[in-house]
Amino acid sequence: MGNHTGVQEFILLGFPGTWYFRFSLSVVFSVMYALTVIGNVSIIALVLTTSCLHTPMYYFLCNLSFLEIWYTTTCVPKAVGVLLGNSQTISFIACIFQLFLFLSLGSTECFLLAFMAYDRYLAICHPLRYSCLMSNTFCTQLAFASWLSGFLGISLMAFLISRLSFCGPNIINHFICDIDSLIALSCTDTSLVELAAFFVSIIVVVASCAVTLISYIYIIATILKIRSAQGQRKAFSTCSAHLTVVTIWFGSTIFLYVKPSAPNSLDMNKLINSFNTIITPLLNPFIYTLRNKEVKRALSKTFRRM
Repeated sequence: MGNHTGVQEFILLGFPGTWYFRFSLSVVFSVMYALTVIGNVSIIALVLTTSCLHTPMYYFLCNLSFLEIWYTTTCVPKAVGVLLGNSQTISFIACIFQLFLFLSLGSTECFLLAFMAYDRYLAICHPLRYSCLMSNTFCTQLAFASWLSGFLGISLMAFLISRLSFCGPNIINHFICDIDSLIALSCTDTSLVELAAFFVSIIVVVASCAVTLISYIYIIATILKIRSAQGQRKAFSTCSAHLTVVTIWFGSTIFLYVKPSAPNSLDMNKLINSFNTIITPLLNPFIYTLRNKEVKRALSKTFRRM
């Protein structure tokens, strides 16, 4: 056939269980999705309206919050429909498009977090030259490179997956279209797709994780050289929120993608993907507001003005 597939739509299995369980889970997903959107929109609005937050660090944070909104929107509304049983089918084209968006936004987040770690490295290890090294132009270029690299890196892999043949069955053991599920359903040789997925994972996840790790090795070494305990606490407070987000994100992402595809691990992938697509985007706004003194001060001033 012209599109190399005999299957025109897939059925998303979601989370099997009783109606009460699936309805309760859909309510939880919906509430967390609403809080995620509200929290990230609030951070963007706060940074845009507060002049003291117009710095490279918060410019990256705005990009991250904007990305999280779309990252969770790609998955959660459809997942709620799957849980309620009124939107379990997804066309072949929509499935590939969802996969492309989901992975592209995830790749972009990896690069953004790496560049945010580099920004903290410059701020702590080279404070006197920070404004010169991390200029507004350079900051914008890094953010643009994150988005461009994230989407370009996934384009080839999404194209290869779209060329696979699917002869049936067409039931995906997930609430979204993911790589492992599609590879498990394909009736043709998937070795090229698996190899491409593995190498893209290495390049995107491991490379960005390495940049982050090296940046924090230098950051920690610099902080330990500060003699006063107060100075150490102040230096560490500027990167503690980002370090928390990085640990949560890269821990789950490496588990999901930096490994060969394994059909027998689909149930575990589903649970980890739930954490990555629903819980992590919700935690980020709270982590940055609760662990960041500048954001808390800006929030306090905003509430006083209101």
